[in-house]
Amino acid sequence: MMKMVVLVSGGGTNLQAIIDAIGSGAITNAGIEAVISNNPNAYALERAKKYGIEAKVVSPKEFESREAFNEALLAAVDSYEPDLIVLAGCLVIIPEKMVKAYENRIINIHPALIPSFCGTGYYGLHVHEAALERGVRVTGATVHFVDAGTDSGPIILQKTVEVKQDDTPEKLQRRVMEQAEWVIMPEAINLIANGRVSVKNGRVQIH
Repeated sequence: MMKMVVLVSGGGTNLQAIIDAIGSGAITNAGIEAVISNNPNAYALERAKKYGIEAKVVSPKEFESREAFNEALLAAVDSYEPDLIVLAGCLVIIPEKMVKAYENRIINIHPALIPSFCGTGYYGLHVHEAALERGVRVTGATVHFVDAGTDSGPIILQKTVEVKQDDTPEKLQRRVMEQAEWVIMPEAINLIANGRVSVKNGRVQIH
């Protein structure tokens, strides 16, 4: 059984998609050990508690320095001995030490088709605003492994979503979540949990 720790910052809709997929059997051979948030007011923590999942807060405001926070976050994650760390709407920059300790064992969902609209500053609605400004006809979401860069790790899965003429950033955000994020995040976790994903020369291979 693959043990997961899910890191969150907000509402936890991707967390909910993962919980639902475990419940329905779409994800097998995996369970969530804990949900950790940098934000004590994140609704994702309530979602975790509702399903009997341990919910923990590690807030930067509780520490004198970023370095102290990073050490505490890594210690909290390590305490659950996870096989996989899932970033589900986590707005914290993952410490380099954690990235090295969990190489190819941290995954993130990005609300665009990497390498488009990704990197520093591209998060939340900013991604969808940029897509609409550029006038792209399709957008989507990407699940990727986390490396030392921003949105630069090996790509696991991508799914496209149509951009419509009357889209606002909010409308597009919702469609990308419903049609792509909530589909490919559970799918990627299931593939990893069942030993079907490997990384060779910086590229993901699905068996």
